Amino acid sequence: MQYEPTLSRAELVKFATQTYFGNVDAKNMEATLDCFHDEALFCVQTAFTRHAGKAEIRRMFEDFFGAYETIIHRDFTCTVDEKNGRITACFVAELHDADGNVTLLNNTNFWRLRPGPGGAKFQEVYVYMSGANVLT
Repeated sequence: MQYEPTLSRAELVKFATQTYFGNVDAKNMEATLDCFHDEALFCVQTAFTRHAGKAEIRRMFEDFFGAYETIIHRDFTCTVDEKNGRITACFVAELHDADGNVTLLNNTNFWRLRPGPGGAKFQEVYVYMSGANVLT
């Protein structure tokens, strides 16, 4: 199903790379969750995991935020389908744990946004991860 577009190309890129990943990197739980519709679906395709709804997505992020001292998403290359409110990004995820270990992942995310109260938010997120799944 397609939704009426509400964001421009620049707004879609900003929402995904700055609003969403900016809040993930800052470990700002409420602002991160505010990027999702209540019944959103978050799938890590390369690990066959699925998180349905904000409660499951919150639990996933609680574990992720707790596992790493520093989270950095960088070097984005975005492709946008402005007409249908979809965006994909290839990027590097750099994760530092408390023991000083660094995990580097080359990931690709596919997002589908839909309008709603408070603006467009993620309805579906599909993640392809180059290494072990860190979003369990």
